[in-house]
Amino acid sequence: MADSSVTLPAILDNEEGRDLVRDMLAEMAKLTMEAEVQQRCNAPLGERSEERLVQRNGYRDRAWDTRAGRVELAIPRLRRGSYFPSFLEPRRAAEKAMLAVIQEAYLQGVSTRRVDDLVKALGGSGVSKSQVSRLCAEVDARVNEFLGRRLDGEFPYVWFDATYPRVRDEGHIVGKATMVAIGLNEEGRREILGMKVGHSESESFWSEFLKELQQRGLKGVKLVTSDSHEGLKAAIAKRLNCTWQRCRVHLMRNLLSYVPKGKKELVAATIRTAFAQPTQEEARTQWRTVADTLRPAFAKVSAIMDAAEDDALAYMGFACELWSMTASTNGLERLNREIKRRADVVQIFPNDKAVVRLIGAVLMEQHDEWQVTRKQVSAKSLTGRDTKDDALLARGAGR
Repeated sequence: MADSSVTLPAILDNEEGRDLVRDMLAEMAKLTMEAEVQQRCNAPLGERSEERLVQRNGYRDRAWDTRAGRVELAIPRLRRGSYFPSFLEPRRAAEKAMLAVIQEAYLQGVSTRRVDDLVKALGGSGVSKSQVSRLCAEVDARVNEFLGRRLDGEFPYVWFDATYPRVRDEGHIVGKATMVAIGLNEEGRREILGMKVGHSESESFWSEFLKELQQRGLKGVKLVTSDSHEGLKAAIAKRLNCTWQRCRVHLMRNLLSYVPKGKKELVAATIRTAFAQPTQEEARTQWRTVADTLRPAFAKVSAIMDAAEDDALAYMGFACELWSMTASTNGLERLNREIKRRADVVQIFPNDKAVVRLIGAVLMEQHDEWQVTRKQVSAKSLTGRDTKDDALLARGAGR
């Protein structure tokens, strides 16, 4: 008796079979999402119920790449909190990138500790060179599309910072400057603006990075927050012509490096009194008072404070609701820690392309998460206009 069964690979070998599987996956995904959202809301779609926990808020489009091809999903949105389908893999892009980077390093003879164990732990055992090439090409295409996308709207507030992953370069292992930029758009949501890899944080390289961002649509920048790097400061002045804020955290570390260990807490608490003032004018007055108070015992600290007054308190010239964000690069520092955590697993990148592949995938993931979570800043604090989302933001924050 002939075997009439048909295997899944056989179905996927022809277009009609792939269409059928895609339709089935789309219907399954729709039913699954509706069931999960109904459970989250504690009420069916469109039904009025006193037991309802949260209202729905339309849909957002998301492409789901499967073996049968791309399936277009309409993921339900909620008015409070966020929803992500259980059958999707939110970290898929970065894990693919991690596997691709480690496999590429292995194939090119880069000696990193325990690389074989890492490959096996990530399911890379037995992956051929051709499979690695296809995997790299897929990840590279998505990452490059993301990093080269058009930047729509204005970004009043921007943060810059750099991290230094180790990269093999012409037979040497060097730390390559990887510049990352994030911005706060007019709607009060953060976005990853871009990244660039280079040998150092020179003015010419930062200028090139800023030029690329502007060509992609970066505009409306009012305040840039970063560390006190002369090359970056000069590039910002020439390319963006906006106010510059020196990261308060980095400045404090610099000041305390000139203070004996036993006096650090006292000096730090004294300097922070300036940051606690309700207005920029009062902060400036307190800043000068503190500098004069510390001058007899810590002349170097006072000299730095004299020179840094404008840059350290620039953020106070903008909306006070944003002070906690714009005073430092803490938000970008947290992102950099995640980047370093991933890079430490690879240890040594085989080339610049591998750096962009992995770190770009991490940035793409973070960008997506920021778009689906509740925004941190009200649009009113940026534009002076109330929005429906601002009312929801205020209720969610308990204001």
